[in-house]
Amino acid sequence: MMEEVKDASSFLSVQVHNIKVTEVLQDGDSLTFIIVSQKLSGTGEFHVDRTYEDFEWLQQHLFSQEDVPGIQGVIFPPLPARLQVNPSSKALKHLGFLGLGEWQPYCKALEAFLRQVAAHSVLSKNRAVEIFLTSSDPPGRQKVKKNIFNRLSQAVEEMRKEGHKDVDDFFQTKRDHNFLLTGYTKMASEKFLDVVLTEQKIAVACGHFSTALHLCVEQGENPEKQDFSQVCVKLSEVFNSIKKSMTSTAMNDMNSLGLGLDLETRYQEAEKEMLFRRTCKLVELQNATKNADKAKPVKKAVMEEAKKATETEFRQICEVAKKEIIQLESKHVETLKQALVQWCEKQLLTAKESAEVYSQHLQTFKRMQ
Repeated sequence: MMEEVKDASSFLSVQVHNIKVTEVLQDGDSLTFIIVSQKLSGTGEFHVDRTYEDFEWLQQHLFSQEDVPGIQGVIFPPLPARLQVNPSSKALKHLGFLGLGEWQPYCKALEAFLRQVAAHSVLSKNRAVEIFLTSSDPPGRQKVKKNIFNRLSQAVEEMRKEGHKDVDDFFQTKRDHNFLLTGYTKMASEKFLDVVLTEQKIAVACGHFSTALHLCVEQGENPEKQDFSQVCVKLSEVFNSIKKSMTSTAMNDMNSLGLGLDLETRYQEAEKEMLFRRTCKLVELQNATKNADKAKPVKKAVMEEAKKATETEFRQICEVAKKEIIQLESKHVETLKQALVQWCEKQLLTAKESAEVYSQHLQTFKRMQ
């Protein structure tokens, strides 16, 4: 078992862009993910196996860095929800695109999470990241100390703070935009998921119809029956080609724009959580200011000290949050753009390949006439 992790500024010994989740191993209801990272020296690779609990262990250590100035202003890379071996329909709806495709999309989402953590200027310095990516031993199962998220577990009761008027126009605007974008992005992701599921259903239906056409084939020397059987066989081939085309289209949709929308949705939620933490600290500062103003002489010094401490913490959060928001907007516009370009390129390639196949089928039918 690994030693107790303490935060420490250190450089990772892996190449961030070469972190990969290459395989999933199943043992009953348990899933183990194989993670391969290229050594920074370029002389080899780290191979580690991690369970979802290990990912949660890493995330909790990232959340626990309360001694890092402005940590509550960080937009933490979102960890995908747990993947179940035999998910229910409700779980699949919650996972969305990550619940499709034989675990491949889910591995890509975990891979994106690790790369984003490893590339983050603050989070990558946590010793837990290096240990997670390079140690052959599994992370310890010790309880992690309470963190900023535990402390904000009463968020449901504090939801009224979401509508609290901000003192900074920049953050008020970002909060308003985030509120709209979170809803629109989630809706777009859900609608596109419906498209992919429909494509998969069409592919399955074409496969069934292709098989059914073979049942119409009759043996014998009757010319009419032979002609009819030949038409059924060729039609079966056509519908089998449609099945392959729709399957390829659905897979392309899922692995390009689908995963792009999923990541964007989860990041909008992560930004929303960060903005809410900052709003809570704003309310705390305003209350501390009121208490200091109203304090009796005997408690005045103590209240002023508490106010200054909260003011310093709030300022640090705001400084970090502004940088995080600017970086997120710049990076994720590019990420979504790449997803759209990849989607278009794959759609064009699939359409070209399908057109060639359909052209061959058409020529075959013309020769039959």
